[in-house]
Amino acid sequence: MCSAGSRAIGSAPTCADFGQPLSTAPCTDDGEVHGARKPKGGPKNAVRRVPIPPELVRLLREHVESYGVGPGGRLFWTYRGGIYQPSTLWQVLQKARAAAFSPAVVASPLARKPYDFRHAGVSWRLNAGAPGPQVAEWAGHSVEVLYRIYAHCIDGDDERWHKRMEDFLG
Repeated sequence: MCSAGSRAIGSAPTCADFGQPLSTAPCTDDGEVHGARKPKGGPKNAVRRVPIPPELVRLLREHVESYGVGPGGRLFWTYRGGIYQPSTLWQVLQKARAAAFSPAVVASPLARKPYDFRHAGVSWRLNAGAPGPQVAEWAGHSVEVLYRIYAHCIDGDDERWHKRMEDFLG
């Protein structure tokens, strides 16, 4: 599940089971409402490990210790072992935002959609200075797409990069 090396940053797998799109049953190959698909930028059923903050490693480990894992290694599942419907995830996210944020932040777009957390993770990795090609691989993007979508994350940080280049030269 989650692992943490000698440093504080851990890693967690991403796989196709986390990204099953919702559809109407007649539109999938097997008649189910969730159709299996490959994760972004990888083959079907691929697992890609991505770095996550230490606090998230801790929270996920506590969750697994308390609840175990569901069918297929899922962290969250319905009482029947199925996949949560997007409407349920949206309801939980809205309740969590209301509990964690001030009314002003709740009214803002911050963390409004589940997908915002993917963007936050990619932005965090770029802002921390991880190389673009590595971040693109973790995200399942091409480097070109990564820089086109996330260019705003690396803009305006000239002083940090100037200092690193000066330090490199000695």
